[in-house]
Amino acid sequence: MSLAPEAIARLEETVNRLASECVLATAGKDDGLIPAFSLLTELAGGCADAAALIGPVTEMRAALERRLDAGQPFDQPTLDRLRRFVEWFPDALTTPAAAGPAPDAAGSGPAGPAAAAAPTEEADGLLEFALEENRELLGEFQAEGMDHLQQIEAALLALESNPDDQESLNSVFRSFHTIKGNAGFLGLRPMQRLAHEVETLLDLARDRRLRLTPALITEILRSRDAIQTLLGQVVHALEHGQMPSVVVPVGALIRSVKACAAHPGGEPATAVPTAAPTASTPGAGVQPAAPAAPADLTPPPPIAPAPTVAGPEEGAAPRAPAAAAHTVRVNTEKLDTLMGVVGELVIVQSQLRESARDSSPDGSPLQRNVALLGRIAKELQATAMSLRMIVIKPTFQKMERLVRDLARDCGKKVSFVTEGDETELDRTVVEELADPLVHMVRNAVDHGLELPADRLARGKAETGTVRLSAYHEGNHIVVELRDDGRGIDPAKVLAKARAQGLVSANAEPTREEILRLIFMPGFSTAEKVTALSGRGVGMDVVKRNIERLRGRVEISSELGAGSIFKIKLPLTTAIIDGLVVKVGDDRFIIPSTSVQVALRPAQTAISLVQGTGELLNLKGRILPLHRLGRRLGVTARAEEPWHGIVLVVEAAGHVCALLVDEMVSKQEVVIKNLGGCLGSLPGVAGAAILGDGNIALILDPGTLLRAA
Repeated sequence: MSLAPEAIARLEETVNRLASECVLATAGKDDGLIPAFSLLTELAGGCADAAALIGPVTEMRAALERRLDAGQPFDQPTLDRLRRFVEWFPDALTTPAAAGPAPDAAGSGPAGPAAAAAPTEEADGLLEFALEENRELLGEFQAEGMDHLQQIEAALLALESNPDDQESLNSVFRSFHTIKGNAGFLGLRPMQRLAHEVETLLDLARDRRLRLTPALITEILRSRDAIQTLLGQVVHALEHGQMPSVVVPVGALIRSVKACAAHPGGEPATAVPTAAPTASTPGAGVQPAAPAAPADLTPPPPIAPAPTVAGPEEGAAPRAPAAAAHTVRVNTEKLDTLMGVVGELVIVQSQLRESARDSSPDGSPLQRNVALLGRIAKELQATAMSLRMIVIKPTFQKMERLVRDLARDCGKKVSFVTEGDETELDRTVVEELADPLVHMVRNAVDHGLELPADRLARGKAETGTVRLSAYHEGNHIVVELRDDGRGIDPAKVLAKARAQGLVSANAEPTREEILRLIFMPGFSTAEKVTALSGRGVGMDVVKRNIERLRGRVEISSELGAGSIFKIKLPLTTAIIDGLVVKVGDDRFIIPSTSVQVALRPAQTAISLVQGTGELLNLKGRILPLHRLGRRLGVTARAEEPWHGIVLVVEAAGHVCALLVDEMVSKQEVVIKNLGGCLGSLPGVAGAAILGDGNIALILDPGTLLRAA
């Protein structure tokens, strides 16, 4: 079949680039080996319809691939053959009859696609690599590899819903190919072999000789998890200076992927059993959750081959967008150190401002310079905080994978929708948020959503929806999880709580109080314990982790219509806006986000109820009044509430009044951890150094009032 003039022009341009790589290449070095392989891949895609060209191109590409798989540089026979190929191809492209035979494979070993299978070893073995020689390269490879694994997971989940998404398929192929090439260069043989077999499988899908069904995608996801575990071993070796001592089983995965690739018309009738990476591997990081593929797989209908023209450098490492060229990888420890130094600068700037106020008049040069320093410190602080901010998208992506696997385990059909995944949060907040979201998503799929038959019987769509979204609300970030399942039955929750002795028999809690019972340790409404739930150790973990981040969880649920969980979190955990209050001779800081209003109450607004305590009447709202001095064991100066200041605070969904002697100021403070035995004081979130150099405790109204 003759090629169109446009296709010939593209191929000529590609072979010219290949010729440039040949000029720079030398035997014994791998410079140009990967670019040459990528250009040959591009040639193979462009001349797929030309029978006289595709064979030699494929053979040449296979010869380079064998060297890449073995982690070997160019040798002289292969380099000579490549140069002969570059001389032969232009004539063969324009005048096939006059071009003569294709260059032979002398000195380059067996050729052809079959030879590209490269390593035949499938036995599991320890991950071995030159740790000291390649320490820096291994660190860069690990960081880049984790990025590729995230891209692979996101693209595979997109392919499951849209198997014809060629862009996602190419993205997965390029990522596996890059991992394979880099792993081969660094001598990471198990990782290289597994990535190679998956790449072969994906190549069949790109050529439309195989359709990626959910079972095949599961196998690829399992392979991705195994590579992540192997990367975890690299991290462990870099951090502890010890080579891996645990074998990550990849042999079974390799055989399974090979079996899938051996049936291009569909999947093998019987899936090869696979072994997931072991959780005991040092530095494994994430435990794979994907279930094994079912044994009875129905082959998809045959698809007619539809050759496509490959894009620029397809098969090579993905080109980063323009913006990525201006980014730099920075160790998070350096960011934390920078944040600590900026915090110290803020403290010193506050102290200078206090000193200047006492020693020089307004408008003096010292006052002006201190004001300028304050503006610069504030800008630097904002910049340092922005460096800690990362998007929540990778966390949401993990939840998407979790929903997919749970739905398969539970036999449910679930549509997972995300919104606002580009929202930025403090890195610490994002890391701490992962565990609570896992428990909440697990509950939404296991407890919340009904089975397809039950949903149809109730007049609902067969497929349930789980929606995870993030958005700004004031100076908070809200992460919202909602489902359209059965909802929470307050009567069932209350009955279970009474049976477990969590609520007395004669108590009549409100609906909100009943719903909050699900956060009690050991509480569960599950009828039986399963691998997913039933032990009552999920939602209390959620509550504890969120409160540690100075956030709160709100619940709303309608029986038969679904539930909504809202996690409200501060933008950052390093610096807060605080109200400095005084009780006796001591000063304390209360986060301003918890304070609704501050006032000096009228004497008529305070009442004492026997057996209940003091109450504040705030425009018709009756609020319990707590004296901060009594809660902290500090002698207060204001004996009567109307002689002090009352702060109306909201904590854990409840509103109450807090009595202090006076309000001193409002300022930004840097949170310092107390550590040791002081770190677990109820009601105390940390400490801060004030402008005059004194230390003030930062209070957490939620735990303080709950302890009261």
